[in-house]
Amino acid sequence: MSTPSHDRLLIIDFGSQVTQLIARRLRELNVYCEIHPFNNVDEKFLREFDPKAVILSGGPSSVIDKDSPRAPDVLFEMGLPILGICYGQQVMMHQLGGTVERGHGTAEFGRAYVTPTAEKLDILQGWFATDKEQVWMSHGDHVSKIADGFSVYGTSPNAPFAVTADLKRQFYAVQFHPEVHHTPNGAMLYENFVRIAGFTGDWTMGAYREQAIAAIREQVGDEQVICGLSGGVDSSVAAVLLHEAIGDQLTCVFVDHGLLRMGEAEEVVTMFRDHYNMKLIHAQEQELFLGELDGQSDPETKRKIIGKLFIDVFDKHARPIGAKFLAQGTLYPDVIESVSFSGGPSVTIKSHHNVGGLPEKMDMKLVEPLRELFKDEVRALGVELGLPPSFVGRHPFPGPGLAIRCPGEITRDKLEILRRADAVYIDQIRKHGLYDDIWQAFVAILPVRTVGVMGDGRTYDFACALRAVTSVDGMTADYYPFSHEFLGETATRIINEVEGINRVTYDITSKPPGTIEWE
Repeated sequence: MSTPSHDRLLIIDFGSQVTQLIARRLRELNVYCEIHPFNNVDEKFLREFDPKAVILSGGPSSVIDKDSPRAPDVLFEMGLPILGICYGQQVMMHQLGGTVERGHGTAEFGRAYVTPTAEKLDILQGWFATDKEQVWMSHGDHVSKIADGFSVYGTSPNAPFAVTADLKRQFYAVQFHPEVHHTPNGAMLYENFVRIAGFTGDWTMGAYREQAIAAIREQVGDEQVICGLSGGVDSSVAAVLLHEAIGDQLTCVFVDHGLLRMGEAEEVVTMFRDHYNMKLIHAQEQELFLGELDGQSDPETKRKIIGKLFIDVFDKHARPIGAKFLAQGTLYPDVIESVSFSGGPSVTIKSHHNVGGLPEKMDMKLVEPLRELFKDEVRALGVELGLPPSFVGRHPFPGPGLAIRCPGEITRDKLEILRRADAVYIDQIRKHGLYDDIWQAFVAILPVRTVGVMGDGRTYDFACALRAVTSVDGMTADYYPFSHEFLGETATRIINEVEGINRVTYDITSKPPGTIEWE
């Protein structure tokens, strides 16, 4: 869904691991932006996208190398404010006549401090309350000669051109990463840039709601739509938004695949049937899914089996009502993670079952009204639509369900053990008033058995891992710092109340290097 009614900022991605954080900082300022790989951005794209400003991201390449990424030359002739970050600074200097060199002791990685020159710079308004500003550096190459028209406004020990600008053309370039947490005043730099560029902060959930409803009605017309409803935040918000837009043209399909948490099916069906008066099909397909998953242990195979079966079930229920559209709760991070910065096949971390096309046999088109939103924006839209706080604030739950919290082969016995352990863990988190402080929490049952001693007897039962993370949008995450008292109490409850588990561990891996889910 395009957004021509909003001021738009384009982020040209050169492959930085933190490009998504740039978008987050801008969305927090109510500025609509999109990330596009550099290979996809040419003059035609720029004219059609019609950005009000452009940011050039960081990246792993060296502008010195042959065939390294570039921005379109025409970009620098369009009269747009441009901000180059790290590699973005270097590519800007290189293309405009400056010089970038490698080595000579000027690499910087990690925390550094920038000191200002005598002249003040508008993009740094609010910086330098003291004589230096902490930033985060990650560069091997360095700018050794700035392009004509640029001046230096900040330096660091290993980056003599840490902050440069051509004020006449409104070109700004920094060697550090203002989007990361370790540049404490980085958000202020972005705020200054969008103010200079003339953005009014018109990206609000109220405006998006109206625009999304209009776009859904235009796309769907008077055709029937089915919506895959999981009960998670994304599909719930998508369903309520669609229902507001097209009413009885919408039929939600809740697939009970045997991989749900304890009591989940009853909770979701009751809410949407009783409170929203939606047409809802409760598809009880436990035997279909669990039968196909028997003997499967590879995580990608499990995801693909589940994704295919979802399509089969949706197709089965779409045909009798003549549905021409399938609605999904696809989010912007799903889209971002499915496209590499070079525009080619990206490294597959895990399959996003809701990104991509539909099998030809379905003869349906996709409706994805949340495709431009991050998770926290979806929650804000849910509040705007009046969803109960209990649903807006729910922890994310993956489409493949407990299948990816059960590494190795799935069995019905292991799923039942996992359900009961997860219920105890979430009860503990709620009882201690921690649920809303945590982005996502769950139990994974591990494919190992361990020896234990219970009631003076030997046990040989499963081990489980507790997982709880803090995050804003799921792109990065850190483990939640439970107290040892909490962990000890929770482990004791699980072992005492859940037959089949005799050992409990806590996963303290961040993302990256891990993912939030285990598979």
